[in-house]
Amino acid sequence: MSKTYTDLFIDFDDTLYDTHGNAVIALRELFDAMHFERWFADPELFYTEYWRANIDLWSRYAKGEITRDFLIVERFRIPLSYGDGLVPTEDYCREVGDIFLDFCANKPGLIEGARELMDYLRERGYRLHMCSNGFHEVQYKKLRACGLDKHFTTVILSEDAGANKPSQQYFDYAFKKSAAPKETTLMIGDNFQTDILGAKHAGLDTAFFNRFPEYPAPEAVTYEVTSLRQLMDIL
Repeated sequence: MSKTYTDLFIDFDDTLYDTHGNAVIALRELFDAMHFERWFADPELFYTEYWRANIDLWSRYAKGEITRDFLIVERFRIPLSYGDGLVPTEDYCREVGDIFLDFCANKPGLIEGARELMDYLRERGYRLHMCSNGFHEVQYKKLRACGLDKHFTTVILSEDAGANKPSQQYFDYAFKKSAAPKETTLMIGDNFQTDILGAKHAGLDTAFFNRFPEYPAPEAVTYEVTSLRQLMDIL
């Protein structure tokens, strides 16, 4: 039998918002806008090295190993360093990063079933709290672009918390800002390390949105689903 919850902590990027899919489009727009063909005969080299760097940097950022500013610069300095004859300066990487984030923030793409789920949860009377490690100036734009801004009671960002998921400091701040009772709050997210383990250690029930079911949760969770629509059977 499902437990009764009053509050839901919901990860945003790649749980509701198709961050990867939108970024793929934005990255191609960036390549054209900045005329990177001057240095990359094959665009796939730039795309491949960008994703390699981005995944590694975000993982290190979540662990508190690097700063936000370091991530912003390095995720473009590293792939641009593969360009023929290009020596990317810090200022240039920041300029590229700003343009890329503008392209990203205007994309409306959602994960399949996200809007249906959010409408359902709001109609059911849950208090919905967005929990994200994303950047302050970008996340609100994304929320408006995809039309989910009115669904959330609270937006809880790591920059405001002074710490990233999965840290206890982040979740302590989330409880304080949302006034959500721990006993009746469920954390929903797609990242097992940052969303699920962080919430478990903070004493929360968890719903792991496993987008790659060939890799099941490595340890026990309260719920595991492979589609957002399955959450409606639980909630």
